[in-house]
Amino acid sequence: MDITLLGTGTPIPDADRAGPSTLVTSGDDGAEKVLIDAGRGCVMRLAAVGSFPVQLQGVLVTHLHSDHLTDLNDLITTHWVMTNEPTPLRIWGPPGIGRFVEHILAALGPDIGYRIAHHDDLTWEPVVDVVEVDPGDSFAVGSMRVAVYETVHAPVEPTVGYRIEHDGRVAAIAGDTIPCPGLDRLVENADVYVQTVIRDDIVKLLPVPRMHDILDYHSSVTQAAETAARAGVGTLLLTHYVPAPRADQYDEWKAIAAARFDGEIIMGDDLTKVTI
Repeated sequence: MDITLLGTGTPIPDADRAGPSTLVTSGDDGAEKVLIDAGRGCVMRLAAVGSFPVQLQGVLVTHLHSDHLTDLNDLITTHWVMTNEPTPLRIWGPPGIGRFVEHILAALGPDIGYRIAHHDDLTWEPVVDVVEVDPGDSFAVGSMRVAVYETVHAPVEPTVGYRIEHDGRVAAIAGDTIPCPGLDRLVENADVYVQTVIRDDIVKLLPVPRMHDILDYHSSVTQAAETAARAGVGTLLLTHYVPAPRADQYDEWKAIAAARFDGEIIMGDDLTKVTI
C-alpha cells in the first residue's frame, strides 16, 4: 500500500503546495486508488503521479472546510468527461457532503448542458454516488477496508478520519483535528499516521488575530508526535503545514516531533510517497 501526499498546503495559496489531499493505492500495480480530500490543485497532482479521477475507486472527505474540497468540482467534471458510459464517482463523507455535492452539480449545470449539446457521444450527466458516514461505520473500497472515526475540529462538525487497511497494513488519515479519544483509536498501531500540523510557537508570534484562532482546532507538531507515541504508530507523516516550512527548516520541525516520538518522522512535500 502506498500513501502519497498530493497536496500539503493550506488555504493560503502557495506555488509549491497544492491544497490538502492524499492518495492511497493498493493492489497489483496500485490499481486500486482512493483519494482523501480534494484540496486546491489535487487533479493536477493526480496527473503528476500518473493517475486520473476516472481511475479512483472512491473519494473520502474528512470535513467540509473549503480548503479540503475546492477541487471536488474538478474531480466530478474530469471523471465525467473521461468516461465512455455512465460511471459513478463514489464519495463518502460526513453528514452534509450530500448537500454539498448537490450544490456543485447545480453550479455545473450550464457546463453540463453545453458539453452534452456539443458531444454526440456524451448523452448522460455526471453520475455521483454519495454516502454520508458516521463514526463507527466501515465499508470496502475494492480490497481496502475503511473504518470511520470521530475527530474534533470544532466549530466544524462533524469531522472524521479514516483508517484504511489492506493486506495487514494500516494507513490512518486524520485530517484536521486536535488530540481526542477518537483520534487515538483511529491511529492505534497504524503503520503510517498522516496528520495536519501547525507550529503553534510561530503562529502565536504572528500579528494577525485571525491566525491565532487556528491554534484551538489544529494539532501542533508536538501534539501530533505525542499522539503517535501514545498510539504506537510506526511512521508519522506530517502535512498541511502552518506556516509552510522552508526546506532548511525541516530538521527543526522534525526535532520538535522527535522530542516526543521515537519512530520515523517524515516531513512531506507534495508528491511525497510512503510505501508500507
